[in-house]
Amino acid sequence: MLFIIGLGLYDEQDITVRGLAAVKRCKRVFLEAYTSILLVDKEKLEAFYGKEVIVADREMVESRIEVILDGADKEDVAFMVVGDPFGATTHTDLELRARALNIPTKVIHNASIMNAVGACGLQLYRFGEAVSIVFFTDSWRPDSFYPRIAANRQRGLHTLCLLDIKVKEPSLESLARGRKVYEPPRYMSVNTAIEQLLEIEESRGEGAYGPDTLCVGVARLGADSQSIVAGTMEELQNYDFGPPLHSLVIAGNTHVIEEEILSAYRIHGAAQG
Repeated sequence: MLFIIGLGLYDEQDITVRGLAAVKRCKRVFLEAYTSILLVDKEKLEAFYGKEVIVADREMVESRIEVILDGADKEDVAFMVVGDPFGATTHTDLELRARALNIPTKVIHNASIMNAVGACGLQLYRFGEAVSIVFFTDSWRPDSFYPRIAANRQRGLHTLCLLDIKVKEPSLESLARGRKVYEPPRYMSVNTAIEQLLEIEESRGEGAYGPDTLCVGVARLGADSQSIVAGTMEELQNYDFGPPLHSLVIAGNTHVIEEEILSAYRIHGAAQG
């Protein structure tokens, strides 16, 4: 059987009891390591789970999936995902490919940013469609998510912005030379996301949001050092949220209860944690 197991948000202990039992029975254990990351090293996972953990990078999952699926019809294999297994479409594809090979699958869920973001004080049922913000390059400044933010805001809904991470990404120069040289990992900060969002608004000028729009920056959600800070885009742009991972929520219309909770997280005198 192929087990697709959510690991939660923070460290090796966030796995569920059911997930840990599944890992311990598996012959091979893979850790998906490019759609998100845990805030602990692989060695801590191995010590806690009592299993060798094989890191599955983007190249393996997208181009060499047979490494994971081979033999999963005869022995138990674990594919571990930070957050919840279906927080990324990649993992839906993995389940479909396993089914096509008649490999039984079992999914074990866990917390993800998609539900844990409610900790910021904005109510989950008042969120609209989530969007992904990717790093700009000199030649590529995508804004395809802008209409979705605008639509959410027009309906008074909040928007969760999932911020880009780059892990084991080959440089364009190395690809042009026919050999892969990987760039150092990069994790988008709330500050960079806001900078890019404001650049897009200035370019499009359609009024989906602006420097005075209320947002909530979230960093290391679920960790002891988590940071939740509310303020305008302009205020949050220069706030130091510390190490990754970061997420950003663009607020829509706020309910009185939401406003009361957000007041504790306001950038001036914010209570973090």
